[in-house]
Amino acid sequence: MNDQHDHGALGDAEYAEFMELAAEEGFDVEDVEGAIEEAGHGALPVLAVVGRPNVGKSTLVNRIIGRREAVVEDKPGVTRDRVTYEAEWAGRRFKVVDTGGWEQDVLGIDASVAAQAEYAIEAADACLFVVDATVGATDTDEAVVKLLRRAGKPVVLAANKVDGQSGEADAAMLWSLGLGEPFPVSSLHGRGTGDLLDEVLKKLPEAPEQRFGNAVGGPRRIALIGRPNVGKSSLLNKVAGEDRVVVNELAGTTRDPVDELIELGGVTWKFVDTAGIRKKVHLQAGADYYASLRTAAAIEKAEVAVILIDTTDNISVQDQRIITMAVESGRAIVIAYNKWDELDEERRYYLEREIETEMQQVAWAPRVNVSALTGRHMEKLVPAIETALAGWETRIPTGRLNAFLGEIVAAHPHPVRGGKQPRILFGTQAGTKPPRFVLFASGFLEAGYRRFIERRLREEFGFDGTPIHISVRVREKRGRKK
Repeated sequence: MNDQHDHGALGDAEYAEFMELAAEEGFDVEDVEGAIEEAGHGALPVLAVVGRPNVGKSTLVNRIIGRREAVVEDKPGVTRDRVTYEAEWAGRRFKVVDTGGWEQDVLGIDASVAAQAEYAIEAADACLFVVDATVGATDTDEAVVKLLRRAGKPVVLAANKVDGQSGEADAAMLWSLGLGEPFPVSSLHGRGTGDLLDEVLKKLPEAPEQRFGNAVGGPRRIALIGRPNVGKSSLLNKVAGEDRVVVNELAGTTRDPVDELIELGGVTWKFVDTAGIRKKVHLQAGADYYASLRTAAAIEKAEVAVILIDTTDNISVQDQRIITMAVESGRAIVIAYNKWDELDEERRYYLEREIETEMQQVAWAPRVNVSALTGRHMEKLVPAIETALAGWETRIPTGRLNAFLGEIVAAHPHPVRGGKQPRILFGTQAGTKPPRFVLFASGFLEAGYRRFIERRLREEFGFDGTPIHISVRVREKRGRKK
């Protein structure tokens, strides 16, 4: 067996025992090793696609992800709710953060391109800088280059809108930006994108650095997220015990994320504030998109996402999207229902019904009912965060997990489909932060049965405040023993 393989969360003795079991059940040993390795890595590396408006970023993102998801229009300023997509090239998966599509602010370069690019660059492992080769390098492009240099992240330069040989000379002119070789591409026709993506893979790490890792003595990182005006700045000010963040509906957009070291419950925490997004009239079109980008960047930097919900409003589609973003990112989660002291009995009754129906996907997350303004129940925030972190880091020994899976299969076998009854043969927890499991089965496990397994895992082992990832490997028809 290859000693170089990543054992995920398994110790050497446990790993050897597990691989023996896999071989006995007729699984290909390399396939099992690959499954554990893949699940153990968890988070995917992040590529930020940056550049000024209307250079074809969204079209290129669609080309990279292989489907038309990013909204493409001729005019800048198109609002989109999702800014992060999953992509795969040459067998490697990564995330793409699209920064295209919102209008350049009348306040100029600093308040627009810099603002959108900074958050994306901050969350990224590498950057893809897109320039319109037919126009050449503009002052705005030069401003983005300065940002990229300051960030110190690996950069690939895409010279877009090169549709034939005649455009190659235009692309060559972009050497002047000082970012190395410009890769001529046509995001519209797909020309040159293969070579571009090969270069991107060279710059992206196999697995991302653990930005949210807990360095020795380092404070745990908490992102306060939620739609605009739910009380993120007020909450940060209340836990900090002073006015650190300007709270004003008419305030301008705050460009720099406000990271605050705050002592709570005898422990120092780092709060990554995502507040400061305010809808100015001239930024109306891009404000929601801009808030999404900032939220995505804050989540990438955090270990715990505290999601604020304004209880005086109905739980909105935007709330749901933010929750989905946090769950998909695999962070520990706490739900803080803010402005609780403003509710009358009737609103409280209807809110509880809303929570039952609209918040099902995070029913496992610790909940606190707070008032950022008055400080009500703030003392409950730290225990909730600690509970979520404990769940996020929980590890179940393989022996105990397989005893549990055996009981489930005996008591609740998978439904028979097409005359066959797939069975879970064994499993292991390949990683934590969040908990990631690989189940090895004799056949395909339906989504409903996977959800049942997740529910039983939570009932048995807790996992409060954390998403759980379950992947299934099916035994090939002819199992080879090694």
